[in-house]
Amino acid sequence: MNADDKIIIADDAVIHPDDLHEDFIRSSGPGGQNVNKVATAVQLRFDAANAAGLSERVRERTIKLAGQRATKDGVIVIEAGRFRTQEQNRADARARLAELVAKAAEPPPPPRKKTRPSKGAVERRLKTKAGRGTIKKLRGRVNDD
Repeated sequence: MNADDKIIIADDAVIHPDDLHEDFIRSSGPGGQNVNKVATAVQLRFDAANAAGLSERVRERTIKLAGQRATKDGVIVIEAGRFRTQEQNRADARARLAELVAKAAEPPPPPRKKTRPSKGAVERRLKTKAGRGTIKKLRGRVNDD
């Protein structure tokens, strides 16, 4: 995946390279002096609120699914520092962004169909309730008449 290629996810979800901004930062974790010297982790910023390649529905769902990774302005920030090279971290961050937008571009699930219990099921339930009630009544005190 080239850095200048647009990422096509669906018809209504395309990520243009102009909407992405990458900053390289120092990675945390193990790695000795290499961690202190080399900025291999990438901080990918995607301006979802102003992205031209996203439809309104996908834009809203992307920001909602991003959660804490989205700022108040609608910019999604993804940090990737799993690997030791900039290129691998860049590809990882772009793949995670594409996965997030793809999840947002999925069509909504079909609406739930309301169902009703059959007449026979209602009658059986009421019959068993009445039976339990008579059993509990019989547990009461016995009258000597």
